[in-house]
Formats: sequence, structure tokens, C-alpha cells
Amino acid sequence: MKRILIFQTAFIGDLVLVSSLIKSVAKTYSEAEVFLVCKKGYEAIYEGFQYLKGVIPYDKKGIRGFASKLKSIKFDAVFSPHRSHRTATLLFLSGIPLRVGFDTAGFSFLYTRRVKYRRNVHEVERNIQLLLAVNKAARVDLQPELFVSKDEVGKVREKFSLEFPFAVISPGSVWPTKRWLPEYFASVGKYLIEERGLVPVIVGSAADIPVAEKVFRQIPFAVNTAGKTNLRELMALIAGSSVVITNDSSPTHFASAFKKPVVTMFGPTVKEFGFYPLGEKAKVAEIPLYCRPCGIHGGKRCREGHFKCMRDLTPEKVFPLIDEVLKDGDFAEKRGVGS
Repeated sequence: MKRILIFQTAFIGDLVLVSSLIKSVAKTYSEAEVFLVCKKGYEAIYEGFQYLKGVIPYDKKGIRGFASKLKSIKFDAVFSPHRSHRTATLLFLSGIPLRVGFDTAGFSFLYTRRVKYRRNVHEVERNIQLLLAVNKAARVDLQPELFVSKDEVGKVREKFSLEFPFAVISPGSVWPTKRWLPEYFASVGKYLIEERGLVPVIVGSAADIPVAEKVFRQIPFAVNTAGKTNLRELMALIAGSSVVITNDSSPTHFASAFKKPVVTMFGPTVKEFGFYPLGEKAKVAEIPLYCRPCGIHGGKRCREGHFKCMRDLTPEKVFPLIDEVLKDGDFAEKRGVGS
């Protein structure tokens, strides 16, 4: 095969996790050019990624025109973790001869190879099944990976005057029930300062500014970058951090991709969905409850009206997990930061 396409236009976290499939495809077909289609606005995530020949952004407006664009590139195969009807239709119209997708995808009959969607395994392992269905001898690499340079890390540290080791705190989420309480994040921020000597750096998008401000106002010496960074700067902050404390959202997967210690709060969601943080220094903070899980994405409000999955997950339950992922005390670690 000369040209291979990976198609993933879902959320940022899904896009980060597809990096392991990209790597595995590139290593298996070392002579091929590998391309990625992602949602427009997210293409910066894969800047400098050595396993990709190119990234093609898609704004999800129109199908035939974009399918024609893909057809002109003459791909030999496409692997599609994305399971929408639109994706299956678009790839069918693109005329790519080998189209590999999941059997649970919308219009899955339009794929030439349908792969059983495995539940209760991590997303990266699920995605790799697409490749193994075509090549049982594939060179599999399950570790998510992204790239930022030392220069990018240095610039973002300079931008926010980060002279000391720091921890990233990510209190936001698109789904309100996925958000750990702001006062709990603040308690963790104080713990990181007092017990670990780490400056808490709060991150988030423009939409996360209100919750980030609530956390920031309660932590002395914290730095609030919410709404002040682009995707590359957010990645650089995570790559340069000593530890990441986050909700079940994309910073979890960025931390995995940069092999950073991470503690992730799980409330309405559970690890069995397959989106937990990966790595030797990755921990999930959660408590058992009769009502968990209540949905794959959480929701706008607690269905039971008590929100115990987050309220009862107190900071005192999280402190030991932070100590565990930081037990070696190596705050100067730079794994995941390129040259």
C-alpha cells in the first residue's frame, strides 16, 4: 500500500488516543504515506508528528465535495475508528478500495471490512483491532504519543512566568457532571504547593473560564491560564508539568501521550468505557456507587439529584493517589518533550 488514511473526527481525547493506531499503521507499512483526517481546528495537535505524512482538516460541511478531495489523493486503504453514518457514507463515496470500520458504526455495511467493536477494553486497544483485522502480523504500539518541542515548552513557561516546577490542574469539562467540585480542586492545589512544592497551573478553554476562576481564587500562588492558550500551548504545559490533575476529559489523554503522572476524577463515567489514563504513573480517583455509570458522557445534571459520585470523592481520597504517582519525587522529568 502506498497511501493510507486514518479517519477520526470526534472529540480531542479520541483524536489523541488514535495516535497509537497511527503509529502502528506507520510501523507496519513503513513504505506507505500515512495521512489523518480530523475535525477542523484540531490539526495542530499533530504538528511535528513523525508518523504522519499530512493532516487533512474536515469542517463536516458537505460530504460529496470532501469525498471527491479524498478520491483525488488515491488512498489504498482507510481505517476509521469514527462510527458515524456521515463518516461511512463519505468514505464509501471516496472510492477508497479497502475501508475498515467497526460493526457498530452507522451504515457499517458501507465498509469493506467490518471489525467487532470490543467493549470493556481501552480505546487504544479497540482501535488497534482495525489494523489487526487486515494484518495479523502488524507491528502494534499501544502507547499514545504526541510531540512538542523543548522550545515550545520554554516559550509557554516564559509566557506565564513559570520559573519553578509546576502541576497542571484541569477543572473543566463539556459535561457538568464530569466536573469535580472547584473547592476540591482548590484543596488539591494547596496540597501540591505545601506538600510537593509545585506551582498549580490551571488550564482550560474559554468555556472553562468560570470554573477555572472559582478554583484560582482559592489557591495562593496559582497561575490561571484558562482561555489564554491555544492547543499547542496547552500541550506544552502538560508536557512540561510534573503531574496532571484532571477530570475525565482530554488533558487525561494528553498526559498519557506525554507519559506524565496523572490523577483523573471519574464520577458519572467508569474505566470500563475504555477512556482511562494510561501509564505506570496514572491513577483513577473514583468511589463505588449504585448509580455509576449514568452515561458514557456524563450529563448536564445528576439523575439521582445527589451528585455523590463527585461530592463524596473528597480531596482526602485523592491526596494518596497524588503521592503514589509522584513517589519517586522526580519533578524535573522531561519525557515526551522533543528536541
